[in-house]
Amino acid sequence: MRINLAMNDRQGLENALTEASDPTNPNYRKWLSRADVEYYARPSSDAVRSVRNWLSSNNIDAKTMSLSGDWLKFTVPVGTANSMLKAQYNVYEHTASGKQTMRTMDYSIPEDLQEHIKAIQLPRKCRHPVTHESNNESVYTYHNNEAKVISISGHSKYGSSVNKASNANASSTKAPIPTSTASFSNCNDTVTPACLQKLYGLPSSLRFSGQIYLPTYINQFLDGASNSQNLSDAGAEANLDIQYTVGMANNISVTFVDIGDQVRDGDDGGFLDIINDLLAEQKPPLTTSYGVVGDESGLSKPLTFAMCDAFMTARGVSILYATGDGGVASSPGVDCDGEPFLAAWPTCPYTTLVGATANFPEKGADLSAGGFSNYFGQPLWQQKAISGYLEQIGTKLYSGLYNRTGRGYPDVSAQGKIANFPLWRNHFHRRDISFFTHFCFHRRIT
Repeated sequence: MRINLAMNDRQGLENALTEASDPTNPNYRKWLSRADVEYYARPSSDAVRSVRNWLSSNNIDAKTMSLSGDWLKFTVPVGTANSMLKAQYNVYEHTASGKQTMRTMDYSIPEDLQEHIKAIQLPRKCRHPVTHESNNESVYTYHNNEAKVISISGHSKYGSSVNKASNANASSTKAPIPTSTASFSNCNDTVTPACLQKLYGLPSSLRFSGQIYLPTYINQFLDGASNSQNLSDAGAEANLDIQYTVGMANNISVTFVDIGDQVRDGDDGGFLDIINDLLAEQKPPLTTSYGVVGDESGLSKPLTFAMCDAFMTARGVSILYATGDGGVASSPGVDCDGEPFLAAWPTCPYTTLVGATANFPEKGADLSAGGFSNYFGQPLWQQKAISGYLEQIGTKLYSGLYNRTGRGYPDVSAQGKIANFPLWRNHFHRRDISFFTHFCFHRRIT
């Protein structure tokens, strides 16, 4: 389990971020230091003492898992969890898949701790199992002379990111490969890094084609690891992500870290640990990009707000998420009963949400998720644009199905639909998917 303690001065942290993000403010781009963030985000001594005393009374020794000390983690027997949280943990089975999970329907904390505890991250809730082509998540680390840029990609544990129609469109074909001087008409048939570099004005990479594999590039191996050479096991999206990240990231080395799907970190699937680890670095990454999406209601409001506050401590780091493939109704089709529309996850206002475009020249992609948060209100920097948009569409379209006062998304968009991506020996993979979009925008700002 993990417990999030209330920050000492959350409002001060938010004010500092707002000033540093506003081009009209004298403090624009004057990002906080790690010591500054620790000052704002650390919990009060009273909060730490009260919560630790409660845990100690239940024979629990919690460890600090964040730089500022606002996150604690511990392992606890089920019987103790039932006692201290007035809960009743049971094993539940998903009827359609037969998969089992342990959870409690209710829990509570002592009244005198409620002002100190913002969220408790419990073991996973029951969720609809989702079939994906690959369930691996990936972490990319870009290095340059000054700092690092991290990119994280993969499939959600709590939302369908690729629907059946998209999987049906996956195919392997052969087609002419556009060069850096190719017309955009060829790019409608086959999207290469050269197409994207030309479209977005990116510099060409020094090594682009003909060097897919060089033995000298790989010099570390794992004893006893599986080594499947079946094409079906290759993981087309992970393959796509890493090839196009490297192909578009000129003069920036990339480190690929495979997280896998056997995480036991509760509902967030391990990403809270990643956030805390990266933000604890003396030189944090310049940019992080997460290709994971779910539905907003998949996490509780307290946990969602707590994770969003973790993003707020990013010290000038650009945090990007893909919005997903579900259109206005969001991704998890098995959960969508028509009203209201399910907002995507995350919709945190301290992140940049990237949607999908299609074709050359570009137009909005119909699969790209977009809409309004049911958790977060509109930040000030969105209100002018959103009010104009809502005035255009009027009040009758989808009336009552979305939150007109919520945080709107996406913020930006890039290529992501109906294209053949060359992956291996001039074979191509057709993908209708928005998870690739944030890499394009990520590369542009990198």
